[in-house]
Amino acid sequence: MRGLWRALALAGALAALAACGEPKQHNQGGGPAFSLGQSQTQPAVQRGAADVDGARLLAADSEPGNWMTYGRTYNEQRFSPLAQINDQNAGQLGLTWSYDLDTARGQEATPIVVDGVMYVSTAWSKVKALDARTGALLWAYDPKVDGSWGPKACCDVVNRGVAVWKGKVYVGTLDGRLVALDARTGNVAWQVQTTDPSKPQTITGAPRVVKGKVLIGNSGAEFNVRGYVSAYDADTGKLVWRFYTVPGNPAKPDHAASDQALRKLALKTWSGRWWTWGGGGTVWDSIVYDPEQDLLIFGTDNGDPWNKHIRSPRRTDDLFVTSIVAVKPDTGQYVWHYQLNPGDEWDYSATQQMILADLTIDGQPRKVLMQAPKNGFFYVLDRTNGKLISAQPFAPETWAKGIDPKTGRPIENPAARYSETGKTWQGSPSPHGAHSWMPMSFDPKTGLVYIPVQEVGFTYKADPAFKHSPMGTNMGLDFVTTSMPQDPKVKAQVMDSLQGHISAWDPVHQKEVWRAGLKGPWNGGIVSTAGNLIFEGNATGEFAAYRADNGTKVWSFDAQSPVMAGPVTYTVGADQYVAVLSGWGGTYALVPGILSLKSGNTRNISRILVFKLGGTAKLPPLPTSAPRVLNPPPDEATALQISHGFKLFIKYCSACHGDAAVSGGITPDLRYSQLLASDSYYDVVLGGILKDQGMVSWAPVINHDDASDIRSYLIHRAHQTQDQKAAHEPWAG
Repeated sequence: MRGLWRALALAGALAALAACGEPKQHNQGGGPAFSLGQSQTQPAVQRGAADVDGARLLAADSEPGNWMTYGRTYNEQRFSPLAQINDQNAGQLGLTWSYDLDTARGQEATPIVVDGVMYVSTAWSKVKALDARTGALLWAYDPKVDGSWGPKACCDVVNRGVAVWKGKVYVGTLDGRLVALDARTGNVAWQVQTTDPSKPQTITGAPRVVKGKVLIGNSGAEFNVRGYVSAYDADTGKLVWRFYTVPGNPAKPDHAASDQALRKLALKTWSGRWWTWGGGGTVWDSIVYDPEQDLLIFGTDNGDPWNKHIRSPRRTDDLFVTSIVAVKPDTGQYVWHYQLNPGDEWDYSATQQMILADLTIDGQPRKVLMQAPKNGFFYVLDRTNGKLISAQPFAPETWAKGIDPKTGRPIENPAARYSETGKTWQGSPSPHGAHSWMPMSFDPKTGLVYIPVQEVGFTYKADPAFKHSPMGTNMGLDFVTTSMPQDPKVKAQVMDSLQGHISAWDPVHQKEVWRAGLKGPWNGGIVSTAGNLIFEGNATGEFAAYRADNGTKVWSFDAQSPVMAGPVTYTVGADQYVAVLSGWGGTYALVPGILSLKSGNTRNISRILVFKLGGTAKLPPLPTSAPRVLNPPPDEATALQISHGFKLFIKYCSACHGDAAVSGGITPDLRYSQLLASDSYYDVVLGGILKDQGMVSWAPVINHDDASDIRSYLIHRAHQTQDQKAAHEPWAG
């Protein structure tokens, strides 16, 4: 292994001697490669593995062949100056290598590529280091997250990437650990538990490293937790500071970096006994560093529970939920904040990617922060002080009439406040968001931001009989009311309304310049390049390139499986590569049932796919699979038993097995389960015999009769589906 890394240090000098043959498709188990090359446009530098520091990140544009941090540079624009692959020759792109992953769940990671080595995380928080030219495996790390953490993650067991710094690779694990790995070997250098293991807090986001500190947040704002972001010493793992995003029990001080801001600003914006619920505001994604202002800026999640009447009963803002917050990276000291949705109760997170840029607006140069969050408005803020510059809807939304330019506050539609009206409200966007975690990109050459947009509505209704449960989510909504009806006309209307597209957005004039329509929602992350290209995958299993100036599609590839992750581009030797992860999963594949089928591909083949001009590698043929057969036992339960089972299923099971028991293709579709005719069903549901696979025992919250009613509901749904298929209903599932 040491010989390999010595070869890497001399890569620039050796690149011209590298073999020119086409690498073969690589699958797991291949040996280490010894022919990695640095870009020939860069001088040979004596460097060790992942030798990245602040100076190198600040000068990232001088090394366009590397992708050294989540958004490539500190400003997280996801724009590459590389142009070997361009709008004139993109049609010559071909697969050059692929790597099959051993985790068939959602794949959402952005690869990091430094000096010819790719570092990438996968589902279940595993990490791989590979030769970026050939795909040969250098090392692999498995944190061995217990399968019981699966149900504690609201949105699949995904991981969005690693960070690298001075010879270490950092990953956050689903069970709340931050792990530092030796970049040469993959051995653990240190690890620290960032969360309380007794609480359902998980990590799915990518760490960032700023000024020698590793920044990480966590998820769980549907499970009654309190949000925070933490800074750890990159060398030792020692906690440097922590910033809580919402106040805790006023009688118990935190002794944290957030104390003053919470006491002076946030505490007065809450009511009731919110701390008994946690409050939410988790930081599960979107952390960006502005070196010019020396500010660390992060976005926060929804309030917890969603239903504000339960969480904080009065009409209060509940700072800092659904907010953008800026602090000093050395100390965590509060500097400014901007709240997108005061008193949020729609899951309109502000955790979506933020981009920093310098724009000329109204003839004046402005240092801005841009975000297209879940709520459907595109925000441009002054990043020096957090003040609103402009905000306009980039997708259909019905919750607000606009954003007041003087106050920065939304002009809400009163009907959207379902916790106050007590009525059902059908609106948009849905909790999946007009734009979710999938990274967007800003091209300074075109001046456009490229946004993966979803058009999905939702029905909100407060649950008048809500009671806290020690397992599962606690959102305070009546999801029985919001479940998809089985009326074929209603289903057809809902399915027809689902849309997805790429929006090329002008942030200066706040308008769409072009759009590229897709078959359905939940399209993937985007990268833009100086070759007048953007690359994006989608839920149909297509990975495609479009002209950045007008949206014309110039190339596409059948990835065999949906592509949700953010692509990257890099060089090794004389060649430019484009890389992306494929694999279906995440919240949209798990929760919304029949809606997840709109794009027509729910196959999970988890891979790393890498392309270059003239690539000739091929994917193996798709495996054949026997058609699913419904063979349920007799539907003999009473209407009361089925109704009770439905309510329990929606509360405890639908988060993994789909609304109305229609699976999105990742977890088992229980309508087709052979266990419905066997008492082994109880061994799974109550006995937990499949806990290592994520199916824990639900005995703490349901008894044998409850489990029986859930089975009765599933049997009933299987018979319903049989009838729907026999009638040739288009969305029987």
